Amino acid sequence: MEVTHPFHPWRGQRFVLATRKRNWGEDRVMYFDAQGRLRSLPAAWTDIDPPDVCTQAAAGRAAFRSDDLLRLAALIDEIRTQHLRRPRRVK
Repeated sequence: MEVTHPFHPWRGQRFVLATRKRNWGEDRVMYFDAQGRLRSLPAAWTDIDPPDVCTQAAAGRAAFRSDDLLRLAALIDEIRTQHLRRPRRVK
């Protein structure tokens, strides 16, 4: 597994995957560092999964992944719906 996050200090370093599990509400990969300590990173910061098709097609020209934009749009819709349901105060 390789660290691929563009701002991580270990970007480009390769580690042997020990396990993968859901910790702290996110998908994480576990590996042993050079001192033998078990460490973890978010799986999205590595090359553990095949690249997203849209990200691959964008070839570095897109700032966001399509699934992240869809989740953001759903969150905005949810907030908008909650806002419209609130009773309006008349002054």
